[in-house]
Amino acid sequence: MDVVSDAISAVRIGQPSSNRLRVGGKWCTRLAPYDGAGFHVVLAGGCWLLPDGGGEPVTLGAGDVVLLPHGAGHVLADSPGDTAAAVPFEEMRRPPRDPEGRGEVELLCGKYRLDSSRVHPLLAELPQVVHLPNRVGAHPELRSAVDLLARELDDRRPGSCLALPSLLDLLLVYMVRAWMARAETGAWPTVLSDPVTTTALRALHTDPAAAWTNDRLAAEAGVSRATLARRFTALVGRPPMAYLTWWRLTLAATRLRATDAPLAAVARETGYGTPYALSHAFKREFGMTPGMYRSGLASAQADRA
Repeated sequence: MDVVSDAISAVRIGQPSSNRLRVGGKWCTRLAPYDGAGFHVVLAGGCWLLPDGGGEPVTLGAGDVVLLPHGAGHVLADSPGDTAAAVPFEEMRRPPRDPEGRGEVELLCGKYRLDSSRVHPLLAELPQVVHLPNRVGAHPELRSAVDLLARELDDRRPGSCLALPSLLDLLLVYMVRAWMARAETGAWPTVLSDPVTTTALRALHTDPAAAWTNDRLAAEAGVSRATLARRFTALVGRPPMAYLTWWRLTLAATRLRATDAPLAAVARETGYGTPYALSHAFKREFGMTPGMYRSGLASAQADRA
């Protein structure tokens, strides 16, 4: 696995959800803060996105994509005016479609459920709003995903119940990639462009249960132990073995959340020789045993149901 795939997989919960919104004339709707990530794809027309907290308004045009990776509350509207009368998104009326499409705005609005307790630093440093304008030649993979989504929504062909969630997952990957390709701030675009650090991270993510040492990892990256430690720590923010410990425990938490695998199996998958060794490390990191963690998640899911 690569770092971007792992970073997303470790926090994903369930399938993404989406709604198609068609509006016209004067309109304004509010989307409340969300424990996950939100996104909008403008399929036709244009509108404004107004972040909560006085963030800079964003103009959205046809083909634009916007990601709100930390679930920030915001308003969508026909203009950046007064938002006091914004209608909650869940209460927005869907007017009949104008056959000529006059003044109509059409959006695909959706959410990804994420476990915000163990967010990978790559995702944590994404800004509150990632706006990816529709520009000729920019992010062709993202543009293709948007086109495929629009066609699935228009046609509702056989198999769309499977195709749509898969395309939405693909959209998230392409949005993160597109941000990394053009990011002017943030450490992780630099991390993943450094060949030594990238090689080391790929090795740790490909086989986190291996008996890694600084010497073995440095040999994998083709540099001295001192060079690896210096470059890895400067870019990632923690030494290689500290990152490995954090990632192993993050994987353990993911397995406990997503599967009913025995603790011994989780320990083997994450590089801990025994359930006791995993429990000791897990409690030090999370403040509770793996069993308590799994039971607490089960109770929270039952409460949501």
